[in-house]
Amino acid sequence: MRGLGSNRFKYDGEGGAVSVIVALMLVALLGFGAIAVDAGMLYSERTQLRNGADAAALAIAQTCAKSASDPDCSVSSSLAAGFANGNANDGLSNIKSTVLDKTNRTVTVTVGAQESGHTPNQVSLFFARVFGLKTTEVNASSTVKWGTPSKGPVILPLAIAHCKLNILPGGTSGTEQVLEQTVNGCVGMPGGFGWITTTGTQCTITMTAGLSNIPGIWFASDPGASAPTGCSAADFTQMNDKTVLLPLYDLATGVGSAGKYYVKGFAAFHVTGYHFASNSWSRGGTVANKTIRGYFVKFVSLSEAFELGTAPDYGTSVVRLAP
Repeated sequence: MRGLGSNRFKYDGEGGAVSVIVALMLVALLGFGAIAVDAGMLYSERTQLRNGADAAALAIAQTCAKSASDPDCSVSSSLAAGFANGNANDGLSNIKSTVLDKTNRTVTVTVGAQESGHTPNQVSLFFARVFGLKTTEVNASSTVKWGTPSKGPVILPLAIAHCKLNILPGGTSGTEQVLEQTVNGCVGMPGGFGWITTTGTQCTITMTAGLSNIPGIWFASDPGASAPTGCSAADFTQMNDKTVLLPLYDLATGVGSAGKYYVKGFAAFHVTGYHFASNSWSRGGTVANKTIRGYFVKFVSLSEAFELGTAPDYGTSVVRLAP
């Protein structure tokens, strides 16, 4: 009979293996923690910086589009810091650099991270400290272009003679005027009323502007005094007391339906009244039939619908984030 205390466990020398495995796994877990926590934090930080860089570059570009001599159209513009900080959750960022090219109409703003009391452009890490990584540089850049619109949609297929543009040099708007659909001493065509022939059932038409020898910038005349059939009352209502882009033509050839308009560029026009047959509206006063009333203004558009090109500058600019 064996004694109760005679059974003994034998030591096989492998009792510490589990500790080694746990230690190794702990290192791996810390590595994954560093990736999950630090990478997530860095992604969030860079997103804020990207938004700040976009906002800063757009602000400077809009300023330059309005006036290249504006103090804020410069590499020392105070707009950059204001917009960059405004897009940071903690209200802090650092303008690492601003590159402005007025000739080619581009601006690039690079925004870096900024922690209170720390080196600019550096972000403190957490779990990565285990591997000796205390900080890392985080920044984001954004490039914005500006220029004149060369192609885009217009609400009404209505071309206006470019000699009606009356914004004086250095001015921001022209005096209010009534644009008539007649030749009336300005360029035009007999039997033409400024309407452009449209295709399909839509009132809005995409138009291209540029030099007269470029294909696609001559548009056929719709000789009727009334708006094209695709234009509804809702299309006209979009213009009520709004600034819209109108195509300006420089030449008109032919007569009536055989005529064509050469669209040279686009200008911004603030509508205060119009009257086209049964479609009419006025901010005050009577508007004669076949006329549109308002005033030309200098205007900067952020619309992605318009393309940048080399059309003449009629006071309208397009600002666009570069790819």
